Amino acid sequence: MGMTLTQKILAAHAGLAEVKAGQLINAKLDIVLGNDITTPVAINEFQRAGFDSVFDKEHIAIVLDHFVPNKDIKSATQSKQCREFANKYDILNFYDVGQMGVEHALLPEKGIVTAGDCIIGADSHTCTYGALGAFSTGVGSTDMAAGMATGMAWFKVPSAIKFVLKGKFSPRVSGKDLILHIIGMIGVDGALYKSMEFTGPGVASLTMDDRLCICNMAIEAGAKNGIFPVDEVTRAYLNGRSQRTPVYYEADPDAEYEKTIEIDLDKLEPTVSYPHLPENTHPASEGKDIRIDQVVIGSCTNGRLEDMEAAYNILKGKHIAKGVRGIIIPATMAVYKECILRGWTTAFIDAGCIVSTPTCGPCLGGYMGILAEGERCVSTTNRNFVGRMGHVKSEVYLASPATAAASDLNSGLGVLQVNIELFGPYEQKAAFAIDCRKITDIIRQQTAQPTGVTFFYDGIEVADSEELHTGSMKQECSYTLNLDSKAQLDWTADQMTKQTEASSLLDEENTAAEREAED
Repeated sequence: MGMTLTQKILAAHAGLAEVKAGQLINAKLDIVLGNDITTPVAINEFQRAGFDSVFDKEHIAIVLDHFVPNKDIKSATQSKQCREFANKYDILNFYDVGQMGVEHALLPEKGIVTAGDCIIGADSHTCTYGALGAFSTGVGSTDMAAGMATGMAWFKVPSAIKFVLKGKFSPRVSGKDLILHIIGMIGVDGALYKSMEFTGPGVASLTMDDRLCICNMAIEAGAKNGIFPVDEVTRAYLNGRSQRTPVYYEADPDAEYEKTIEIDLDKLEPTVSYPHLPENTHPASEGKDIRIDQVVIGSCTNGRLEDMEAAYNILKGKHIAKGVRGIIIPATMAVYKECILRGWTTAFIDAGCIVSTPTCGPCLGGYMGILAEGERCVSTTNRNFVGRMGHVKSEVYLASPATAAASDLNSGLGVLQVNIELFGPYEQKAAFAIDCRKITDIIRQQTAQPTGVTFFYDGIEVADSEELHTGSMKQECSYTLNLDSKAQLDWTADQMTKQTEASSLLDEENTAAEREAED
């Protein structure tokens, strides 16, 4: 039996021809990572063990990101300890105020991690780098200490779940919606100590930012790691960026998986994880009446440039709802600077939001957006456990940047509900065809925010994935868009045809048969 992509990488780094699920191995490490919270603990263990050197100063990364700039004396002391250690051992990839970013956005951006790597990090979301075709996983600070000294770590080889992706996202649907959908489907322990391996024709339609977001939250399904195959998107991202030569691995055709799950990306819709577990997922359209107090857009999950762009496209020229606090945190200094250069920062401020330099801050309930008792936040972060962002009686709703930005505007979970009523003189039945899916996509593009679309014909709800045949060729046949009772648009059948590019006359045989039936 062949090996999965994860098993291929682990075998190579263990110096073995093959490995099997459940096997214990020692593997060479390409990168050992820590942050300002976990590195001080690792330094203490490093010193307690009597180590006096690191295995390779170029293959250790220390990123001060959780409480930077420092929020209090304790965080300042922790950062000072990291600085002193980095200086003593001349750690090349040390990032402090002015150069730092949220670690799991910064390392790929800087090319510190690349395809084929074996990476450990003293942070659970180290699984992010699987998006590049690497094996990466979170460990404790003791393992980080041993890794810094020896360049080795032990692993139990994980079994795998194969996710076959098909199709492509509809407008306003992103990688965050996909990973929330998956976690809602399999649960927070559905991939416990397993590798989540993503494949299928739908992978090609995913951007690198989508993939980084998806792998970032593999841990929220209990996974050891998440990983994507290397393709042209990966190669284009790594080209001219990687500090080391990438190594490309592929899963064997006869690799063994515990199970295979197929997902049609076309059918996904904006998804929100309700308190207090990431698996508690709902369509975003169900939450429009949930009042919120705060929106956070950022983090290692959704603080990259595409995430900022999604927020900008919704917030530009508008103002957030009264009583809502909007907090936008670009994940790296490069993203922060690009937002300024593109005018997005100005748009965010004009919309009533604050824009921070990079920090993990509110995600872990550290600072920069702590919630009081009874407050609710829609956040693009990755966890919504009890007390995660503040008071134990506060609530966090996990969502994509597009849904979060729309929540800023609406003061509720950010999905506009559009009901389409079809009506008109029906003298010529079935002479007109409407592709509800294409209409839905166009409406979502025009509303510039996550939108739920429901079709009604003769008062009966029709699934938006079906073709609905109704109406006549006459101009007075139209449909009405009821935009959340705030506005209405009437389009004639002729206009509808041009907008959707989905109208077609039925073939003569079917038309003749229906007319005969009417007679």
